[in-house]
Amino acid sequence: MVMKKLGARLSMIAATWLASIGVAMAYTGERYNIPVGVSEISREVHGLHMLIFWVCVAIAIVVFGVMFYSVFAHRKSVHPKPADFHESTLVEIIWTTIPFVILISMAIPAAGTLIKMEDTRNAELTVKVTGYQWKWHYDYIGEDVGFFSSLDEASNRARQRGSGIDPNTVPHYLVNVDKPLVIPVDTKVRFLITANDVIHAWWVPAFAVKKDAIPGYVNEIWTKVDEVGTYRGVCAELCGRDHGFMPIVVEVVSKEDYAAWLSKKKAGEEVASAMPVVATDAAVDAKPEAVVAPVEAEAAPEQAAPEAETEVAASEPEAAPAAEAAADSGASKEDLMASGEKVYKSNCAACHQADGTGLPPNFPSLVGSALVKGDAGEQIAQVLKGKGLMPPFPQLSDADIAAVSTYTRNSWGNDSGLVQAADVAAQRGK
Repeated sequence: MVMKKLGARLSMIAATWLASIGVAMAYTGERYNIPVGVSEISREVHGLHMLIFWVCVAIAIVVFGVMFYSVFAHRKSVHPKPADFHESTLVEIIWTTIPFVILISMAIPAAGTLIKMEDTRNAELTVKVTGYQWKWHYDYIGEDVGFFSSLDEASNRARQRGSGIDPNTVPHYLVNVDKPLVIPVDTKVRFLITANDVIHAWWVPAFAVKKDAIPGYVNEIWTKVDEVGTYRGVCAELCGRDHGFMPIVVEVVSKEDYAAWLSKKKAGEEVASAMPVVATDAAVDAKPEAVVAPVEAEAAPEQAAPEAETEVAASEPEAAPAAEAAADSGASKEDLMASGEKVYKSNCAACHQADGTGLPPNFPSLVGSALVKGDAGEQIAQVLKGKGLMPPFPQLSDADIAAVSTYTRNSWGNDSGLVQAADVAAQRGK
């Protein structure tokens, strides 16, 4: 009878173990797990993760198995008199030695991988990554190529309050950019990561690459991707308002396509993408039904949000054609205001709001502001050099700064005259 009861209890414990293993295996798929990745390091990281996971599962099964067995086999109704033994030197040695062996068996391969991750020697390409609120700037060291990468226009329009655009109709909503980082396949790429304003973090899961971007400090990390494709990431640091709108997109292309792309960039040509075909994303498990035809380049008038209710991310500060057209010394107020509004919504509205009221005390109101009503040179200098929480914008063209300065000096009841590109050029040289 006793053996029969013991057998039943052991069967129940075994069933519990098997169920635990089944649940564990169910949650180790791609949907609930870190990606395997597309580089040697990323696969090593995934292997270490799974090794430690299964070690933890095994420990849990043993510990809980012993606990449950003790509860059922030594309950009061079966053993009314408790055991009266105390310490055991052998048991102490065993349960000290086993955890030590487990930790060492995990620490040795983990240390090897960590050493590899920090070894940036013999890189074939170096890219400087600079975080801004709320965009990334990429500089190809030694190639005289650099550009900003910001949230794409389709996502930026759809996220605005009152836009009338269904985010589900926008491909890769909030995880797409206007200009992706392009690197060649099977090439060791070193990243020099820093920031211009606050702490950011450059993270691409498929590469197993994540590094803090700290102002005044340069971190290093590297990758060598062995699969062509498009891979997505995000800023993994809470870097302020609109933090969620600075995604990362990396296009990994053949060495031939990379050389062609780099040649065009050096020649000053605008290249939207280096991919010869649309690639499948490996880092984002996008729902098929959410990936549809791209949104039209211009939103319909009825879809545009009211100005006072529009919330716009700090996106790519590239010179708009309209702003360049308004760069003449004799540019009219109308032209400057039209182009300036576009520059303002792309670079300033996230902090100072679409209606100029700001978010005091950190982001002051521009309505009746002494800065925009005072000397234009002081305003231009602040845009170029930054002040307080406001980052500098030297990357904006003279035409852009002239247009946005004119817009802020003549909107929301302000009436402070025009600023021309020549005025900005004079300040930039100081």
